[in-house]
This record gives sequence, C-alpha cells and structure tokens, in this order.
Amino acid sequence: MFVGSTQAAQLMGVSPRRIRQLLCEGRIEGAFKAGKFWMIPLVEGMPLVREGTRGPKATWCRRRRPPITVIHVNQHTIRQNQKQEYAAPVISVKRGQENIYGHEVEIHGPCRVVYRRDNPKPCGARVWIETISTVKVIANGDKYLKNSA
Repeated sequence: MFVGSTQAAQLMGVSPRRIRQLLCEGRIEGAFKAGKFWMIPLVEGMPLVREGTRGPKATWCRRRRPPITVIHVNQHTIRQNQKQEYAAPVISVKRGQENIYGHEVEIHGPCRVVYRRDNPKPCGARVWIETISTVKVIANGDKYLKNSA
C-alpha cells in the first residue's frame, strides 16, 4: 500500500515538511515520485525510514495498542453477598484507569483466560479474562459500553 507525504506524516507523528526532508535525503525506503506526488510504501502500517548519520536516534510515534480489558470475579464480594440481603456486583472490568463493576459481562470478540498462580494481579486475582474487544457490562439493569478503540 502506498500513501502520500501528508498521510505518512500523520502516521509517523511528524510534520509534512519533515517527511519531505527525509524524502529529499533518500532516507525513506522504496519511495518514488509519480508526477509531482510522492508515493511512499508502508511496511506493517508505517513508512520504513533509514537512520541518519548525525544526531539522536529517531523516536517516531508508533501507534499504540488499545489497552487490554481485564475481567475478573471478586471472591471477597461473593463471600460478603452471602451475609447480606443486597447482592453487590462481583465482576470487575478494568480498562486502563477505569474500573466498572457488574453482575453480567458480554464480550464481543476474541478473549483469553489467564491463570498465574505465582504472579497474581495487584488486586490478588490469579485467574482473569483479557480482551481488546468491546465489553458490555450490566449492573442492576444499567448498561455500560466500553469500546476498544
């Protein structure tokens, strides 16, 4: 796939002028000019730039992965619910700094179940579910939607 200099600048998080400088220096691999437009090939979604001979190493802004959503069941809350009339939500859904509690969870996409006996989460959980997909949490009839992107 090929992109222009402006699109390449957006992907790399630099100015279009800096991309044109790199093109003039011949540092972007496989780039060529078609008429008055630059055609820049993408390798794994990014232009391939050779390192320069001077200055600090380049630190291009790579696309960040979406944060992983972690779902686990709070055993402590389950034990407390047996003693109380009100049933507190026992499922915890954590994504980044956000934490939502609920009674039901729907995962709209692939996920994996993780068990780490010797390396638990900071909350003490040793078994949890990880996903980058959209998660729908239902707490006492209220619906919350967490998007992955």
